[in-house]
Amino acid sequence: MFKEFKEFAIKGNMLDMAVGIILGAAFGTIVKSLVDDIIMPPIGLILGDIDFSSLFILLKNGDPAGPSLAAANKAGALTLNYGTFINGFISFLIVAFSTFLLVRSFNRLRRKKEEEITTQNCPECQSKISVEAKRCAFCTSQIS
Repeated sequence: MFKEFKEFAIKGNMLDMAVGIILGAAFGTIVKSLVDDIIMPPIGLILGDIDFSSLFILLKNGDPAGPSLAAANKAGALTLNYGTFINGFISFLIVAFSTFLLVRSFNRLRRKKEEEITTQNCPECQSKISVEAKRCAFCTSQIS
């Protein structure tokens, strides 16, 4: 088992994963800022000056629970923070869509590369033939 782990670590898989996790965390921070600081304020303004991050339902009063989420939490009240959930959900949608665009772009590049490798032009008649062909199917010339 130790030998397999050593091979895994030496191949670079562990380093690739670590870089991916670090970049993913940094991307998550950027998306959170985008949602909290850029997207949600105009939406809240359109909906009547609402700050989504402070929306909550009071489930159990604390020792004088206040009107804001911070005051309710400080008082020890039990709250259902649905505004924070809305922000998190929008963040998730942005991350999911960004990941989709990244994977889609990568797949397009990979498909183009595969297409280029699988065919070639015949040197005599310029017909598209397989890279593995030894003779052209159209003009029967020898392919080197």
